[in-house]
Amino acid sequence: MQSISPETIFRGNDAWEKALPQIVNLTKSPLILGRTIHTNNIKNKIYRDLKNQDLNVNTANLQFDCCYEDISKVKNIIQNNNNDSVIAAGGGKVLDAGKYIAESLHVPCITVPLSASTCAGWTALSNIYTKKGQFIKDIALSSCPKILVYDHKFIQTAPSRTLASGIADALAKWYESSITSSTIDDGLVQQAIQISRVLRDQLLIDGEKAFKSQFENSSSWRKTIEACGLTAGLVGGIGGEKCRTAAAHAIHNAITQIITPNKFLHGEIVGVGLLLQLRLEEMKNNNKLADQSIKQLMLLMKALDLPTTISELGINVFENQNLDKIADFTCRDKSEIHFLPFEIRKQDIIEVIEKFEQQKIKM
Repeated sequence: MQSISPETIFRGNDAWEKALPQIVNLTKSPLILGRTIHTNNIKNKIYRDLKNQDLNVNTANLQFDCCYEDISKVKNIIQNNNNDSVIAAGGGKVLDAGKYIAESLHVPCITVPLSASTCAGWTALSNIYTKKGQFIKDIALSSCPKILVYDHKFIQTAPSRTLASGIADALAKWYESSITSSTIDDGLVQQAIQISRVLRDQLLIDGEKAFKSQFENSSSWRKTIEACGLTAGLVGGIGGEKCRTAAAHAIHNAITQIITPNKFLHGEIVGVGLLLQLRLEEMKNNNKLADQSIKQLMLLMKALDLPTTISELGINVFENQNLDKIADFTCRDKSEIHFLPFEIRKQDIIEVIEKFEQQKIKM
């Protein structure tokens, strides 16, 4: 079985208003799930609009991440209030938690992304973390959200940093799926890879313009946010588990194991992992185009103020055995790194990170 997309998608400047009648038909007692105080204005609007439709509305916030502690707390709130749906309004962690909780309780999930930082509003997947933000595992869900509301006015209020993060995460779709799935003889997978290539090209063309014109609601900005939040989700939906993540996400998951004072967004870390994946392809698979791809990505990432090394994520890999820890987690048995069509060992990860970090120090 393959869950390709949300049942209904509303998108554009008035997506929330257009979605309201269908939401009212679906639920009588929704729980609005959020996280940060920065999105309170939008969550309050969602709350008021639902109350004005005579719905019995409750709210809850994640305290940490999409972690088992928060999931358990929110499930108890829903059960105590007899809520019949979850409306997850926020970034990737909120959307993942909302989807997982809704599936656990057999109620519908409505996702309302409040930034373009990930495609989590679309997918039938939840990433589970510890309270401190360390990746544990991803969990495949039986279905995508019932309704996805991709309201441009909501997303426009998000910090530009979230858009940069979304661009890096969406770019990884091509670089990961094209190497893990290029030999798979399945029409849908092949088409998903081609969509990810078009997605990459659009982001390379429009990404910087979108980043600089967010508050103008420009054509580049609209195309880019939908590429990050919708098209990137479609690639995973059509390609399914065969259109896999690879080294970029495996390295992301490993980097999250190192606790730092500053929190970085999912796509910011994935972007660093993507550059390291390309170096691995050059080193282990004799990819002659990898260096060219790195230079192309570096130009865009610098224009988007994205980190390009692990040190720029606030981690010194040469202390506290951090390099060993990252390499160990990257190469653990169930890691996505093993979806690459060539063997990767712990020493390869150590070598590629050392070279990349030292090269950066010299620049």
